[in-house]
Amino acid sequence: MQGDLSGTSDWPEAGFPGIRINPDTLLPQIINEDVVREALAAATDPADHIFVLLVQGHASEAAELLAEARFKDPESFLLRVFEAEVLSVTHRMDRAIGLFRQLLAEAHGTPREALALQYLGRTQYAAGQTSAAVESFTRALDLRVAQSADAAQIYSSTVALQRARDVLDLAC
Repeated sequence: MQGDLSGTSDWPEAGFPGIRINPDTLLPQIINEDVVREALAAATDPADHIFVLLVQGHASEAAELLAEARFKDPESFLLRVFEAEVLSVTHRMDRAIGLFRQLLAEAHGTPREALALQYLGRTQYAAGQTSAAVESFTRALDLRVAQSADAAQIYSSTVALQRARDVLDLAC
């Protein structure tokens, strides 16, 4: 689906049908409820359901589903990312940033490193740590380009980096 709502076609993909990254807030946002509902009905991975619940603002429901999923797969990197996301959406930014830094250390030198940096940057941006977010987004973009990542991931990092730089420039 290419942004069927006006003004969202150039928003970066969020990794789930019907959801894109708002280039102003850098947060995922539902742009087509019907597409999300259809994709969710077909989804078998609990991470998909957790992600959608977080985007919808249902942090407590996401946390419950996350606890069940983590019990079954305690080492899942993606589920641990969502654990940090729950902390972030519940405004426990210091703890979220700390967990993302831990995940980044574990992912160093692996293909997951760019993902950890992207999420860390987004949380830093939301916490008002714009300079740190610029650094994280820069490193994520550099890694994604070096790894020949999917064009959507490179675009997402590019948009996030530009937004953080614009906010930083306005603050100066």
